[in-house]
Amino acid sequence: MKRKKRQQDPLFLGAHLSIAGGLHHAPIKAREYECDVLQIFTKNATHWKERNVTDEEATTFSLEVAKSGVRSVSAHASYLINLASPEDAVYEQSISALQNEMRRSERLGIAYVIVHPGAHKGKGEIWGLKRIAKGIERIFTQVPQTNCLLLLETTAGQGTNVGYRFEHLAAVRDLVGAADRIGFCLDTSHIFSAGYDIRTRKAYDHTMAAFERAIGLSRLRVLHLNDSKKDCGSRVDRHEHIGRGKIGIEAFRFIMNDPRLREVPKIIETPKKEGGIDWDPKNLALLRSLVSA
Repeated sequence: MKRKKRQQDPLFLGAHLSIAGGLHHAPIKAREYECDVLQIFTKNATHWKERNVTDEEATTFSLEVAKSGVRSVSAHASYLINLASPEDAVYEQSISALQNEMRRSERLGIAYVIVHPGAHKGKGEIWGLKRIAKGIERIFTQVPQTNCLLLLETTAGQGTNVGYRFEHLAAVRDLVGAADRIGFCLDTSHIFSAGYDIRTRKAYDHTMAAFERAIGLSRLRVLHLNDSKKDCGSRVDRHEHIGRGKIGIEAFRFIMNDPRLREVPKIIETPKKEGGIDWDPKNLALLRSLVSA
C-alpha cells in the first residue's frame, strides 16, 4: 500500500547509485530504496577511458528502469572534464568526453547530463566562462538536438572553479545562446560553501530569490541534496549526511515542502557506507519524514 501511494504522489526523491556489476544494477537498487528518481555515472568517472553501450545493455537498463518505478534518470559527467581548462589537450579531451557522455545518455534514455562547469587555472573567471561556452557550442554542433538536456551544476568555488555564483551559470547559457538545450542543477552543499545561506527561512527565501533573478526556477531541472562538512562561504566542497553538517535539517525541510520544487528531481550524493551502515536509505527516509502532510 505504501509503494502504491508513493507512485500516485511521488516526491521525486532518489540517490546517486553505483553501476558496479552493470548499468542495470542501479535501477534495481533504486527500487529497493523506493526512489522516484536516479542518478548514475555511465562510465568510470575518474578515468578518461570511454565505454560504448551495447544494444543489450541499453535494453536491459531501460527494462529495469521501467520495473523500478523511477520516473527520471540523470547522468553525472566525469569529474575529469574541465571545459574551462587553458591546456588545449585537456580542453579537447573534455569536449570529446562530454560529447560521448551525451550520446551515451541519449542511447540509455537518460533525461539529463550534469556537468561541473570547469576551472580556469588562473586565466580569470570571464575568460573561463567564455571558454566553457565555446566548448558547449562545439559539443552541440557535434551532437544533434536530443531529448537529453545538458545541466550546468552550481559549484562551491574551490580553487579556480567557476559556477559558484548563479550569474556565472546564466552567463554561460547566454553566451551559448541555446537555452532550449541547457538547464541547471543546484547542489545545496555547493551553494552553501559558495556563500549562499539556506539555514533559516529568511536566508532560504533570499537565496531562492537570487536564483530566480539570475537563472529562473523554471530552468532548474535537478537538485542535489547534500549537507556540508564546511561552513557557509568556505569555498570547500565536502558533502555530509543530511542534517549532520553545517547546513542542518531545517534547510532540507524548506526544500522538501517548497511547492515550486515539488516536481524537480532531488538526488542525494551523501557519503555511502560508513561503519558497516548503508546510509542511503537513512538519508532518504529522513528527507521523506520532513514532508508536511
